[in-house]
Amino acid sequence: MTEYFQTASSKAELPDAELFTAKLLDSVPGPDEDTTARLRARLAGLAQRDGLLDVAYRTVDSPVGPLLLAATEEGLVRVAFSVEGHDDVLAELAGAVSPRILAAPARLDPVARELDEYFAGRRRAFDLPLDFRLSKGFRRSVLTHLAEIPYGTTESYSQVAAASGSPKAVRAVGTACATNPLPLVVPCHRVVRSNGTSGRYRGGEAAKLTLLTLEGS
Repeated sequence: MTEYFQTASSKAELPDAELFTAKLLDSVPGPDEDTTARLRARLAGLAQRDGLLDVAYRTVDSPVGPLLLAATEEGLVRVAFSVEGHDDVLAELAGAVSPRILAAPARLDPVARELDEYFAGRRRAFDLPLDFRLSKGFRRSVLTHLAEIPYGTTESYSQVAAASGSPKAVRAVGTACATNPLPLVVPCHRVVRSNGTSGRYRGGEAAKLTLLTLEGS
């Protein structure tokens, strides 16, 4: 053992001291996944208790790819597709809501459960508290109406514009849908073009078609 440490401490005898150090550190076992999960849960609990957690987040797998879920004390504030870049979305939340963001999966368990039920065909409407702070003015009005479009049905952008109080604001409706911070839960995928084609979607056209097919629209 003594000879080993003498050899390890002698850079002259090592072709690459930094590489050796890296390999040595790699050989030290880290905490297992369960331990890491417990530590994260404890950290999240302490942060919430002490008022240091403003935004909790987690990711879940889904038929339309990995989804990022984020919530404040008010409710679910963001659902993001992988094509949006989850790290970019978290950075945006840090600027728009609060930099006090922490992975706290348990806080999002009810959301994850309802999404699982939706994708399994056992849920047609979500029953979750929502935080609409990322949508203002007319966009907020559009989102309010979107929540009223029944499962398995669609409306055109012009129909949504009229229902939102501005019949000529068809393009603004398209923008509101394309920037909806709560896709899936606030069903902007149920808004299609007047000719029946799907139109734009934050998660991509393939994701929108998957959701419409799931709902039998």
